[in-house]
Amino acid sequence: MGLVFFNLNLSLIFILAVTLIWFMIAYQLILTLAGFIHHRRSLRERDRIDAMSLDYPPVSILIPAHNEEIVIAATLDAMLAFDYPEDKIEIIVINDGSTDSTRDIVESYAQRDARIRLFNIPAGEGNKGKSRALNLGLKLTRFEYIAVYDADNTPAPDALRYLVAQLLLNPELGGVIGKFRTVNKNRTLLTRFINIETLSFQFILQGGRWQLFGIATLPGTNFVIRKKVIDEVGGWDENAMTEDAELSIRMYIKNWRIKFIPYALTYEQEPERWGIWFRQRMRWVRGNNYVLKKFIGMRKEIKSKRLKLEILYLFAMYYVFFVAIVLSDILFILGITRLVSIPLPGPYGTVFVLGILLFIAEILLALAYDKQDSVKTFFYAILMYFTYCQFWLIIVARALYLDLIKKEKHTWVKTARFKLSRSDMITGAPVLTSARSDHQSGGSVAGGGKTGFRRVSMALIAAIFKSRP
Repeated sequence: MGLVFFNLNLSLIFILAVTLIWFMIAYQLILTLAGFIHHRRSLRERDRIDAMSLDYPPVSILIPAHNEEIVIAATLDAMLAFDYPEDKIEIIVINDGSTDSTRDIVESYAQRDARIRLFNIPAGEGNKGKSRALNLGLKLTRFEYIAVYDADNTPAPDALRYLVAQLLLNPELGGVIGKFRTVNKNRTLLTRFINIETLSFQFILQGGRWQLFGIATLPGTNFVIRKKVIDEVGGWDENAMTEDAELSIRMYIKNWRIKFIPYALTYEQEPERWGIWFRQRMRWVRGNNYVLKKFIGMRKEIKSKRLKLEILYLFAMYYVFFVAIVLSDILFILGITRLVSIPLPGPYGTVFVLGILLFIAEILLALAYDKQDSVKTFFYAILMYFTYCQFWLIIVARALYLDLIKKEKHTWVKTARFKLSRSDMITGAPVLTSARSDHQSGGSVAGGGKTGFRRVSMALIAAIFKSRP
């Protein structure tokens, strides 16, 4: 009787894990297809904006900087190259306790161009996190539209213009966010993985959620927000390590919306070493733990169904999926080592393989629209599933331990920068193909006149659902 009960419990756990995993995969598929629709609509939207003659308002650009001597010059060059009225831009670099030559570099630029201003946070008050730096910088701004860029960003010349245009045309929007790409994507295997992850995240989660629910989340960079919105919600939360996600939720509470604009591009560095990546992602997960704890405690005050869905998804992505994957991994290991046997009939090996194939198909479809699909990417995606994605489990587990058990204090950890050669730098206008040239090339965004991975991915998704038990 005891053995039967044990086997029954294992079977129920296994079914629960498989159900949760497939629910998340299916939801991701829906978002992927919605992201495709948003992408196509964005192409036409960009063409309409290009045809308009708009009276662009003045913009204040905030750039928090702590020990950024390696990257700050390239960032300021990109800011000065914006295709935007020169007399309607002020660039405020917030020197947050730098001990390198960041201050000297910015001062040299400020002497040559009056649009650049340097604000040095007083000694003893600096290096307390990005939120505090932004709050201090906000006090110095003169204009109603606030743009935020990280100190390693090199946005495309038209990025700011496209973002501000959306706020002019849509008064219900409190903020607009652009797209970021990995400038050092070819440097290491890790940066290749990160490039796949970030492009997929933006296509699926930002584009898909905007298309389905009118939801997008502020990133840490390449966004424009109305100053009155920041004032209305009370500024950036200085206790939040993921200040962007936290601010997004407070904006939704006040009934403001955030839109994802995929053709407003910037390029940024990503960690090239695993230790740096681990610390950065740990900060993200612990930051999201803070956000969840804060707003779940305020759930009775949240009236918006859209906002509740956002919090629910944040919870599911990090914890429900985490539990399901851990359970399935444990049962899989116990099963192949024959330590336990699950007496449950069914083609579960096929289900496992189909889940991986669907994961890869979604990624390839997302990357195809950035012309970053290739045979190499296919194999990177497979390797990524069994390595990079599994490492996330370690990060989530450790973050839970630090926050729930050890209750360790949150501290801001700056992501290290890397010196890039000219061959590593990615410059130029967005590569999104316009709707017009799309039509002329036969409708294949990925690969020009070739079939491209977009069609292959769609065919793979169709085949998976046709053959799924």
